[in-house]
Amino acid sequence: MKKTLLILAILLSLPFKKEWGGAFAQNGNTSKVLPLIPWPKEVKQLDDEFVLTPATKIVLSNTKFKPEVDYLNNYLISNYSFELQIIPDLPKDGNYLYITQPDFERGFTENYDLMMNQNQLLFIAEGNAGLFYGFQTLIQLMPLEKTSAGVLGTAELRIPCADIKDSPRYNWRGMHLDCSRHFFSKEEVKKYIDYLTLYKFNTFHWHLTDDQGWRIEIKQYPLLTKIGSQRKETIIGKPKWDKQGNPSKDDKYDVKPYGGFYTQEDIKEVVAYAQARHITVVPEIEMPGHSLAALAAYPQYSCTGGPFETYTKWGVSDDVYCAGNDSTFQFLENILTEVLDLFPSKYIHIGGDEAPRDRWKACAKCQKRMTDEKLKNENELQNYFITRIEKFINSKGRQIIGWDEILEGGLAPNAAVMSWRGTDGGIAAAKLKHPVVMTPGKPCYFDHYQSKNKADEPLAIGGFNPLDSVYAYNPTPKVLSGEEINFILGAQGNVWTEYITDFSKVQYMAMPRMAALSETLWTPADKKDFKKFNERLKLHSKILDKMKVNYAKHFIGKK
Repeated sequence: MKKTLLILAILLSLPFKKEWGGAFAQNGNTSKVLPLIPWPKEVKQLDDEFVLTPATKIVLSNTKFKPEVDYLNNYLISNYSFELQIIPDLPKDGNYLYITQPDFERGFTENYDLMMNQNQLLFIAEGNAGLFYGFQTLIQLMPLEKTSAGVLGTAELRIPCADIKDSPRYNWRGMHLDCSRHFFSKEEVKKYIDYLTLYKFNTFHWHLTDDQGWRIEIKQYPLLTKIGSQRKETIIGKPKWDKQGNPSKDDKYDVKPYGGFYTQEDIKEVVAYAQARHITVVPEIEMPGHSLAALAAYPQYSCTGGPFETYTKWGVSDDVYCAGNDSTFQFLENILTEVLDLFPSKYIHIGGDEAPRDRWKACAKCQKRMTDEKLKNENELQNYFITRIEKFINSKGRQIIGWDEILEGGLAPNAAVMSWRGTDGGIAAAKLKHPVVMTPGKPCYFDHYQSKNKADEPLAIGGFNPLDSVYAYNPTPKVLSGEEINFILGAQGNVWTEYITDFSKVQYMAMPRMAALSETLWTPADKKDFKKFNERLKLHSKILDKMKVNYAKHFIGKK
């Protein structure tokens, strides 16, 4: 008999008590709720406890899982001041965690099973990510503080027992953070990744360039950070516009210079930190629009030649990369070469959104490009631009993903689409058999208000995306056929930071909406229940308190 089956037989031979009806039942008042978010695929709660102490062993026969075991031990050291001894074989006495693989590998690397009684915690995981997610579930079941027992005051953690079979609903479970409009330190970005880790997200979309700031070091082009990462002032509050759409002279500014960027060493550190938590970092390098910060540093790649300065307002600049100048594409390919060396992700986000056509219409080089390539209009010129960049990225073994405007003028052959202007773009892309990530402004933009009482809320860009709307979201449109549904990779939440000036406010706008989205992306649709989620969230919020997260408290009736 194979080792997995033997261990299962040993575990199942031990006496279990009847199904849990006491302190940790799923139904009933909040004191009887397991504080698990996202809720697993299958949960059978048991009338038993596993007592984790410094004497508990981790039985690890497969060294491929050593990084995840080290993560768990580091968590125990940081939060409870002890770690567990790792041994290769079952101990003769005492309780233990046993880690094994299923007998047959089926490619389900994010799945895990967790079987528990008072003597054993059995983790069955095919892949490292699955074991890691199982550990996240275990961590959420741990008490916030250790207690002491016995004459020597041994530290112990009393963990309610449950049998869990778990797997994610979607493959792309993402969160985004805009570090261009406002800059957040490397350590703050790592904290943000910690929140993704807690909720089993697997993708961090890092928005690094825009009109208002270039935040990534490119060694071949040092002026990108010397000039493009700095702006002389920053508009305060919401800008005013006249009837012609021009900025008002009455706008108020913080006249202090603002800037910041990540060195390539910073980037490597963040990417490695995320990888250790089974999170892929997808960088966004905006083009052809949202590029004024880059053009302030290198105006020769614009249609007019400048001069420019990094945008001090929110909104969209008319100045974009010149699509008629071959040197523009060489410039971007050189940048992307360094980006590809820093980020091992399958996808590279190239933006593609909100690119005004005015400069192209007036540019002789762009018009010549259209004539030479037999392009009918500037929308097709946008498609030419995106497709040319895609060919370069594909030549490096990667793929592009862009906002749904990349559908305009035709979709690049291998592109994935991020649908933000509602769901129409995602539906169109899926029907064309292109991969899609759903992220419509309603309800996936977490820079929108959480309460209708705006006077009591920090300034937001607008809109209204309360917790229950995020929880109720279904990323798979009903209009898609069975085959088309397969092209919906998943969804993500976006945190744009025009009005989010510090990391405390990032926390407030993202949390706990991030928790609601995690359950949308992980938990089977028929197992979702907002009332029960809210009950669990009230218990789970104590974890956020321990992590010192400034989360919004609307779900408990507080501002």
